[in-house]
Amino acid sequence: MKRQKTQSGWRNTIHEIIYEADTPLGKIFDIVLVFLIVLSVVLVMLESVKEIDANHHKLLLTLEWVVTIFFSLEYIARLISIRRPWKYVFSFYGIVDFVSTIPLYLSYILAGSQVLLAIRAFRLLRIFRILKLVKFLGEASQLKAALKASRAKIAVFIYVVLILSVMLGTAMYLIESDEAGFTSIPRSIYWTIVTLTTVGYGDIAPQTNLGQFFATVIMILGYGIIAVPTGIVTVEFSKHQKGKKGNHLVHTNTQACPSCTAEGHRDDATHCYNCGELL
Repeated sequence: MKRQKTQSGWRNTIHEIIYEADTPLGKIFDIVLVFLIVLSVVLVMLESVKEIDANHHKLLLTLEWVVTIFFSLEYIARLISIRRPWKYVFSFYGIVDFVSTIPLYLSYILAGSQVLLAIRAFRLLRIFRILKLVKFLGEASQLKAALKASRAKIAVFIYVVLILSVMLGTAMYLIESDEAGFTSIPRSIYWTIVTLTTVGYGDIAPQTNLGQFFATVIMILGYGIIAVPTGIVTVEFSKHQKGKKGNHLVHTNTQACPSCTAEGHRDDATHCYNCGELL
């Protein structure tokens, strides 16, 4: 019985360090984690430069092994510190942690798997989990709610843009025919999308007077189209801010459930809102 309590005690300690951001050790752990994540991404970029990799390959490889071993130990610690490890394994961040950790191991096991090393750049996604400090929770939840509330409007907007691109691309194909790269309707649609989004690669350009006039209209239309999604999200975000000011403000913390790893609990919560376990 005493042994079980001891095991439970060190598991809780590991859980607080890894999953909690409002404890001293948790903050230190997150700072170290951010540093290693940034370092690992820098290493990936440096390895892609042939001159640097040729001159400093051993140093880069050694640093990468240090980072990979740390992330491997962290992954194991996350598994043993919660009551339901499979909840973490199949969660979004659990998959990101696993996928971004195994490439270096696979490069020594499978032939030709060196291309997987670039997947290590996905470690940057882990910073979103680390930035769960109390002062960011309210803003993050408001932005999430605004994006969720506006997803239907944005979907309709994208559908309209796609229809518009097909129609304008087809018209441009008829105007330019085979001139200046407008060799097919799909290629003309590609040019229309590039022009509407104001990217303008310049690989295809209209040559006729009518085509250039038509392109000018599409360019002007593009400026108006770009502003629409931003306006939709901004309006929804403003609504949530006003609603939050009018309602009683509920404070949340960074506490993660030791059973299912759910986050965003109220300060006065004693049980997990997701699985009901005692916090």
